[in-house]
Amino acid sequence: MFNVSLGVTGVYIQILVKILEWATIRIRRGQQEQHTVPPPNGIIERAVGSMEEDMGRPRSSPSLAGGDFALSDAFYFYKKGLESIVDDEVTQRFSSEELASWNLLTRTNQNFHYISLRLTIIWGLGVFVRYCILLPLRVTLAVIGISWLVIGTTLVGFLSDSSVKNWLSELVHLTCYRICARALSATIRYHNRENKPRKGGICVANHTAPIDVVILANDGCYAMVGQVHGGLMGVIQRSMVRSCPHVWFERSEMKDRHTVTSRLRAHVAAKTKLPILIFPEGTCINNTSVMMFKKGSFEVGATISPVAIKYDPRFGDAFWNSSKYNIVSYLLRTMTSWAVVVNVWYLPPMSLQDGEDAAQFANKVKSAIARQGGLLDLAWDGGLKRGKVKDTLREEQQRMYSSIVLGPIEKNESRLKKHKNHY
Repeated sequence: MFNVSLGVTGVYIQILVKILEWATIRIRRGQQEQHTVPPPNGIIERAVGSMEEDMGRPRSSPSLAGGDFALSDAFYFYKKGLESIVDDEVTQRFSSEELASWNLLTRTNQNFHYISLRLTIIWGLGVFVRYCILLPLRVTLAVIGISWLVIGTTLVGFLSDSSVKNWLSELVHLTCYRICARALSATIRYHNRENKPRKGGICVANHTAPIDVVILANDGCYAMVGQVHGGLMGVIQRSMVRSCPHVWFERSEMKDRHTVTSRLRAHVAAKTKLPILIFPEGTCINNTSVMMFKKGSFEVGATISPVAIKYDPRFGDAFWNSSKYNIVSYLLRTMTSWAVVVNVWYLPPMSLQDGEDAAQFANKVKSAIARQGGLLDLAWDGGLKRGKVKDTLREEQQRMYSSIVLGPIEKNESRLKKHKNHY
């Protein structure tokens, strides 16, 4: 509640690290004794290079140096197509991250089986501790935190607008989020706090799970942006908006980019309002990469404060696979993990530069987050999780190949004129 730690969680994490290190050594020794091959890190090894570089090897013949079509070009597309069928870059971002060694959780034991009696006993003790001791405590803390949030924000909402109301609202939000973080046994390390988002700006971060909000809100208050929900989530949203100017949209409004941008622009125009927290990917990614940022929040014209979030997979899988688990199942899985250990980096504020459009600005921010968090920087749209590939992406590949065969646009135009004059 008061952001004071007695050090119990720190000792617990240190003990876990020692146990997991011992388990890793024991598993490797058992694999050597049983002559088993450790699981591979990936199915295929991809060549790193552009289309032109990859085609440059079979097109090295002097007769093709001028840039004409060659039948051997088809092999490049065959190769890329087979790679995508076997192990594409997108689908694997929506499944749990593969671990180098077993972390003694049943659901991550895909490649590790019985090794020794001692390891099995340690696993059994872990099940007892997680389900019979930690889970009841964590559920109790979660109920207290959520109840306090609903009651506290509702009561603060009855006050008239003033600095006192804003102070009380921030106090209630911080207190409740810190209680909820304890319900996850969260150990959060914040880096570069001098770059924390300030009022009147927009905070953008990579998105792994709904608990990202709890992780960030432990160190400061934010105005949330999202769709209006029903049920328990709707009750929480209605109570929160009474005390703090969160930005909630109806389902019909979410599809109207102009309405969304106008609401965001009006919020950041008031420099006294809390910074808006946005996850531009639009979906949860499995803590290994950052996918395309939607450009809507970058069209507002406000200062962008990037934040990189990276979870430690050794202590539990923080990724929410929304197509496989509902929110209740996800929270139960998280609460029965060892802990949530996460690093948060605040990056220097960034602004739209002259001659830069919103899409380029979004890509620049995304690359900065990926570099800081040690994540893969992917250009793919996270919407491919449930949708089909857009025609524009296929056309982009066609344009790239066309430029290799025919050369730059200026060269194409002169070549077309020559053919026209010839005929």
